[in-house]
Amino acid sequence: MDNRDEIRDFLATRRAKITPQQAGLAPGTRRRVPGLRREEVAVLAGVSTDWYTRLEKGHISGVSEEVLNAVARALQLDAAERAHLFDLARAASARPRSRSRRPVQKVRTGLQRMLDAMSDAPAIIRNGRMDIVAANLLGRAMYWPVFQSRRTGPPNIARFQFLDPAGRDFFPQWDTAADTIVALLRTEAGRDPYNKDLTDLVGELCTRSDDFRGRWAQHDVRLHHTGTKTFHHPAVGELILDYESMDLHADPGLNLTVYTAAPGTPAHDALRLLASWAATQENAVRSPRDDRSPR
Repeated sequence: MDNRDEIRDFLATRRAKITPQQAGLAPGTRRRVPGLRREEVAVLAGVSTDWYTRLEKGHISGVSEEVLNAVARALQLDAAERAHLFDLARAASARPRSRSRRPVQKVRTGLQRMLDAMSDAPAIIRNGRMDIVAANLLGRAMYWPVFQSRRTGPPNIARFQFLDPAGRDFFPQWDTAADTIVALLRTEAGRDPYNKDLTDLVGELCTRSDDFRGRWAQHDVRLHHTGTKTFHHPAVGELILDYESMDLHADPGLNLTVYTAAPGTPAHDALRLLASWAATQENAVRSPRDDRSPR
């Protein structure tokens, strides 16, 4: 696969983030580039400047794991960035093939049964392009605005975030949430570069959203496992929830995210209120195409 532009831009943006001081080098004078120079990265990685320059131009096919690790250390890549570098190298070395569509993966009956057993916590299963492919009742209730936003196909969190005006209300910490969504899509693009559905989604968002396009150009990636996220639900107000997110190894490409709140907190009370609302709106919540607004 010819992904030289992606390799070049990823390495260049990582290099720009490291100051000489952070790398243990003298700052010097007359620096014409932000961050480190190519020759400085080469020294830190223990390779020649010509070799690193060639690497940054995208000629990464066949590069050894040892050398990639040395470059990752020189650029101080975190775990997500290091994994992304290796994904780019694998794609460059793979036999060329055309991009193809991925059918929306159906969730196994056992997985849906597991979701439905989580009656006190919103839970969703999504794929790498941020389609919600399954949820429990409370998960559908919490992501009600996303389900209501869709036109065809599964509800997509990224499209809702950047193209639906309601996205800024649902994600009150919008910039942080937007950074996360784009970084997750960029990470997935490295893992699955031949996914035409993902490529089409990115192309649509780049065309229609300046906010997305600017973030996409930053080449940031991340791993998404645990943390706290804030929502503003149209029926129950603010929800500040802890989340645990994990890839489903028995179902490659799918990710399970479960949201919880500590007992006695306002968020826990809001979840109970959401459960009550979901019970009164059960038919609508179970039917994502229903266009009624929550009351």
